[in-house]
Amino acid sequence: MMMSAQTALWFLPFVAPIALWVAFSDMKWMKIHNFTVLALVAVYLVIGLIALPFQTWAWGWLSLGVVLVVGFVLSSVGLMGGGDAKFAAAMAPFIALGDLSLFLMLLASVTVVSFIAHRIARSTQLAQALAPGWESWHRREFPMGLALGPSLLFYLCLATIFGNPLA
Repeated sequence: MMMSAQTALWFLPFVAPIALWVAFSDMKWMKIHNFTVLALVAVYLVIGLIALPFQTWAWGWLSLGVVLVVGFVLSSVGLMGGGDAKFAAAMAPFIALGDLSLFLMLLASVTVVSFIAHRIARSTQLAQALAPGWESWHRREFPMGLALGPSLLFYLCLATIFGNPLA
């Protein structure tokens, strides 16, 4: 992995609650709130300055912009929700460019597992009883926050273990 373990350890305690909240809120309300997107951007703004070399930190903003534009286009044609697009853009600076293919494989895997688990859970009476009124139990769409948040969290956890010792 290109991200250093030290950098991942700086980000992890701040990103974890945001990532978990995104998964929860998207299942409950089928919405990724703007305040969570802004919170993730704020973490990168502040902690990124401490955890990353300045040049790397600055280039991260470009990745946010690129993913935001792509997400906006995908959202405009109905292939992605607006909240999903904004959160994906906020996640982008946290992913080391050299880890992009690894992260995309991780995201794909987490998405498949999350989709299957969500569909199984929503078909059970126990899930309906434990979380009554959750919007995602009744909607055709998949709450992509259930995959996006945990993917970022898993990526940072993997980086703490397998991160680049030279970075």
